[in-house]
Amino acid sequence: MYIKSLECKNFRNYESLCASFDPGTNVFYGDNAQGKTNILEGMFLCGTTKSHRGTRDKDMIRFGEEEAHLRMVLHRKHADHRIDMHLRKNKTKGVAIDGIPIRKASELFGIVNFVFFSPEDLNIIKNGPAERRKFIDSELCQLNKLYLSELSAYNRILTQRNKLLKDMAFSPSLGATLPIWDEQLVSYGKNLITARAAFIDQLNTISGEIHSQLTGGKEEFRILYEPDTSAEAFEESLIVNREKDLRYKTTSAGPHRDDICVQVNGIDIRKFGSQGQQRSAALSLKLSEIRMIRSIVKTTPVLLLDDVLSELDSSRQRYLLDSIRDIQTFVTCTGMDDLLDNDFPIDRIFRVTRGSICSEISGMDSNREKKNE
Repeated sequence: MYIKSLECKNFRNYESLCASFDPGTNVFYGDNAQGKTNILEGMFLCGTTKSHRGTRDKDMIRFGEEEAHLRMVLHRKHADHRIDMHLRKNKTKGVAIDGIPIRKASELFGIVNFVFFSPEDLNIIKNGPAERRKFIDSELCQLNKLYLSELSAYNRILTQRNKLLKDMAFSPSLGATLPIWDEQLVSYGKNLITARAAFIDQLNTISGEIHSQLTGGKEEFRILYEPDTSAEAFEESLIVNREKDLRYKTTSAGPHRDDICVQVNGIDIRKFGSQGQQRSAALSLKLSEIRMIRSIVKTTPVLLLDDVLSELDSSRQRYLLDSIRDIQTFVTCTGMDDLLDNDFPIDRIFRVTRGSICSEISGMDSNREKKNE
């Protein structure tokens, strides 16, 4: 699978963008704040309906405009597919696959798989639990369509329950409906906990192998799932914490408070790891995403590297680049030195300047096409 082209109109700082890509490595280079990351964001948006930055739709529309349009063409299983995205300031986005409108983001499941790696991801280990939950959810949503649906339902019910807890301060009689929300929250929450536990088990094996290779066998890497409550105890946890929830007007127990512990040689590197250990762990997790998608979904994902090479030392750069030579990769950078120093094959280079791009080198490799089918 690979991305063939991307067209944008009034998206971010692009008045108009039309670019065709190589099935191998595509590099966007230029000074900061020129629009390199916006191109990757546009692709990710077309494939998932969401910005990797968590940005609202209206904030991705070019300043002074009311709408933005994106079109991405991808090749998968010997056929081309077109995804159209229509962003509007005061309305929900419109999405169509091959000209047929869809109503739910889950309908995009299976069309395209992305692995997005940015400098912020290097801090996933030392940042708070929310970042690590985001990593789990982002990956599971690509691997499991049912998980995406249940996560959306859980978050919707959680929002309604928290609103009810606030409203009960003024209308205590509303408390009669709380058990109804609890029942639904438990139903979906149990499934999330079970799916996350199974995912961590799979991730442990793959990431452990990668991390051992990355560190020359010097470090033993392990991930531990830390659920806020077990699936079996979730219902009881809600009951036990009900008074606390009413006092603080928020739901204090459930998978929305889960975390993962990342250990190297038995040490929790969230708290006690060096920056080098934390970055190696983050790299291992990201490369594990690629392998899991290949293993479970039976397809090759598209890798988006947003200015991440400059944040890695030379040994981690080499390991990363050696690991991705057979998949379509999009790289943003301010200079070409890191890629050239590692003798990494580059198929197409784009110069990005103030919301416009030009192709400087085109080297289509037919063998890359076959590998990415």
